[in-house]
This record gives sequence, structure tokens and C-alpha cells, in this order.
Amino acid sequence: MNDFSKKDSTMHVIGAGVGRTGTYSLKLALNRLGLGPCHHMEAVIHDMPGQVPLWQAALDGAPDWPAIYRNFASAVDWPTAAFFRELNAAYPRAKFILSHRDPESWADSFSETIYTAMARAGGAPPHMQAWLKMAAGVVARSGFPRGLGREALIAAFNAHNQAVIATIPKERLLLFEAKQGWEPLCAFLGLPVPPEDYPRSNSRVEFWEHLSGQ
Repeated sequence: MNDFSKKDSTMHVIGAGVGRTGTYSLKLALNRLGLGPCHHMEAVIHDMPGQVPLWQAALDGAPDWPAIYRNFASAVDWPTAAFFRELNAAYPRAKFILSHRDPESWADSFSETIYTAMARAGGAPPHMQAWLKMAAGVVARSGFPRGLGREALIAAFNAHNQAVIATIPKERLLLFEAKQGWEPLCAFLGLPVPPEDYPRSNSRVEFWEHLSGQ
């Protein structure tokens, strides 16, 4: 059985997996399971004036988690994944999900989406510059500074995942791949399996659509 309470405003589920590991699909899944709204980088893009300064402050060592996650019951993707150690301390009862995938396919997907967006930051509109600076900061904090080659990205991806496994108590951590579907996720959360297929979203094409606000 789970101990989630609609009256409890704390974070119930925290995603420690970095971007391009099925985090958008996981966000949709958690919303479907009643554990939303789920925070995702998309939420930052939709509220840059409110969210970006809060996350920049977290990068600078002064996080305000209640303000960042106000009205959210779960969180996945970056920026959250860059702070799994701090969030483990701040929310000792939360369950963590480490979304992951084949490291080589992840490196290719990351390079063609998030890494490309970071490389093009100088040509972005002025209103996006603060967000891009913050986003680059949280990505670098996870071990992926600009300029890494494919093999270095793969090594950093594996290092991040191992750090999560070493940090989060195993009874509160689920290692999860989107291709596994609902069953392991629902078993971990103590919730019934929905009748529909597990969400499949945020392809590389959809990534650029989300980034542009379409």
C-alpha cells in the first residue's frame, strides 16, 4: 500500500534520471496515476519568470524547495535530476525513480536535442537567455558540461546513474525503463495498473516542439 495523501503538499515521487531517458513519458504516467501535477523542465519553460530565478538560486547553493515545487506532487527530468542528493535529504520519505536507457542510444539522443540546444544558446532570443544559462548549469552539475564527445557522455551518464544508486536507499529507489511499461512502476508505487498503454512521448521532433512552445 502507498502512503500518498492528497492533503500532504510534500513531494511524493522524485525522478533522478536525466533528460532523454523517458522523463516526459514518466511525467505523463505520474499524472495519470494521480501523483501530479508532475514538475518537468517544461514547467520551467512555461514559467520562466517564476522558476528560473529559483533554480538559479539552487545552483548557487540556496534552494527553496517548497517554492520551487509549490503545487507539484512529483518531479522528473532536469533541473530536478541534478539535485537528487539534496532532495533525498529534504524529502526523506519520497520515492525515487531512476529512469534510464541504453547509454549509447541516450548519448545520441542527448547530443541531437539538449546538447544541441545548449550549443546554440548564443543565438537564442533574449527572453530565453537566463533559462538557457540555468539549464546549462544544471546539466553541467549532473556531469555533462559543454564540449564532451560521445564516449565521455556515455561515461558521465553511467557515472550519474551509479551515483544515484549509491545515494538513494534501495527500498526507496526504482530503476525504470519506459519499455517496461506500467507494471514495475505501479508495483513500486502501490497503485493499480491503468487499462491503457504506458505513455510514449517526447521524440526528438517533439523535443524541439516543446522547446519552441508549440
